[in-house]
Amino acid sequence: MTIPSANWSYPTTIKFGCGRISELADLCRAAGISRPLLVTDRALSALPITAQALEVIEGGGLGRAIFDRVDPNPTEANMLDGLEVYRAGHHDGVVAFGGGSALDLGKMIALMVDQPVRVWDLEDIGDWWTRANSDTIAPIVAVPTTAGTGSEVGRAGVLTDSETHRKKIIFHPKLMPAITLCDPELTVGMPAAITAGTGMDALAHCLEAYCSPHYHPMSQGIALEGMRLVFEYLPRAYATPDDLEARAQMMSAAAMGAVAFQKGLGAIHALSHPVGAVYNTHHGTTNAVVMPMVLDFNRAAIEARIDRAAAYLGIDGGFDGFRAAVMALRQSFDIPPTLGAMGVAAARLDELTAMALEDPSCGGNPVAMTAENTRALFESCL
Repeated sequence: MTIPSANWSYPTTIKFGCGRISELADLCRAAGISRPLLVTDRALSALPITAQALEVIEGGGLGRAIFDRVDPNPTEANMLDGLEVYRAGHHDGVVAFGGGSALDLGKMIALMVDQPVRVWDLEDIGDWWTRANSDTIAPIVAVPTTAGTGSEVGRAGVLTDSETHRKKIIFHPKLMPAITLCDPELTVGMPAAITAGTGMDALAHCLEAYCSPHYHPMSQGIALEGMRLVFEYLPRAYATPDDLEARAQMMSAAAMGAVAFQKGLGAIHALSHPVGAVYNTHHGTTNAVVMPMVLDFNRAAIEARIDRAAAYLGIDGGFDGFRAAVMALRQSFDIPPTLGAMGVAAARLDELTAMALEDPSCGGNPVAMTAENTRALFESCL
């Protein structure tokens, strides 16, 4: 068994290895943080790994403070609550600790400590990020406890507008964490369904980046190797939760997916974002549900590319073999077969279609998404 332990600086400073949570206080100081606020979700806040992180911070002389009012699909209301706690505690940085929801909300709190604009004015549209005052963005140390979202190596966060139920991507270059601590031992206690859902999120990131028509050869290569890691190690992590080699390789795959999708995302995410915002479904699981239907939708544009990926991955049968491998993963993890099985109603398809077409992810899909074909795609997923 080979469990990697290493430091590297791509795309930010990464401290990777088992047991490295013990370095958290030192890493906060290295990031310029002397009074951190640990941001996590409600379920995680009660677990021993969170207590361990707080003890390391407190033992390093940096206090003990936590904010855990983070919904599965975090909203600006969660952010405002977190900002109130941050300001009241006179904190000077954020430890974003958890899965994608906690990581994203921690980044939003760090971003909005003292801004002259609303968070919605910093949506990932054009150069809107330049509206922010970069000097007031608090430093961030990211500690992922799942292996899927990759937010620990990203310059954006997803926030749901609680009034419109629309997910929006908020971007700023300084949302890239100053330091990311990846300790595979923190992921061992994940429930099986979360292991599967987050792992399929990593696969979706790599797959959509690989298929995106935009030019980014570095991301293309990273996406391909990320897919290999998921196909090889996610079944092991799911079947044997304490397999630290599998957990470590899935943490790598998650970070690789987030780096790769600089090249673009596509219809998987364009459909999943509105479904998650309206129905509060788990993001990675929703991605897994729609993945085969989106492969079919894009087949004419991506078949040759998927044939090459299948060959690299050791999957026989080209596109059809790759699709069958995706279906086998879904079935082995008890992923719901359709959006209907997740509770999505046909009566809301027009609304969901409009939301999908507004999502920035649709711009990276290999087949242009229209009102007509996007609704038909939703119908095939239902």
